[in-house]
Amino acid sequence: MDIKLLVLDVDGTLTDGGLYLDSTGNETKKFTVKDGAALTLARAAGIQVMILTGRESEPVRRRAAELHLDYVIQGCADKGTRLRDFMAEKGFTRQQVAYVGDDWNDLAAMSLCGFVACPANSAKEVIARADYVCPQKGGEGAVRGAVERILQAAGVFDEVLSRVYPAEV
Repeated sequence: MDIKLLVLDVDGTLTDGGLYLDSTGNETKKFTVKDGAALTLARAAGIQVMILTGRESEPVRRRAAELHLDYVIQGCADKGTRLRDFMAEKGFTRQQVAYVGDDWNDLAAMSLCGFVACPANSAKEVIARADYVCPQKGGEGAVRGAVERILQAAGVFDEVLSRVYPAEV
């Protein structure tokens, strides 16, 4: 597997899918640090990371900035068209792109990608399309599971892990 771009949905994939609104109307989201650590590994392995989400959210912008993600596209009603155009613009082939998503609005974008993963609690139609169903639920490390699978298939997981997170004895 020669993945160059990892595309991620947010709600239900990087998060548990809940929409948390406080009494003043501010939105909050819960992200797991395990996914963040895995995205650090992916980037260290030379994989660019894109968030492609249908909603606009300040917590998503902030988390993407903290993780130094390469591309953040929010408020995208047609993920398939947007990803197709992006791939053409940047020269990515189908086999170079992986996608992790959980729901119906991800299916069109998934059809453009060479590798598709999804959280364990995804829509049944997404599970049927996925090449890999992560054992974790959305927001509980599913992105980490997908990244591990991608890096292991490429034969670089152990090397990248020891380079990014060296274990001193």
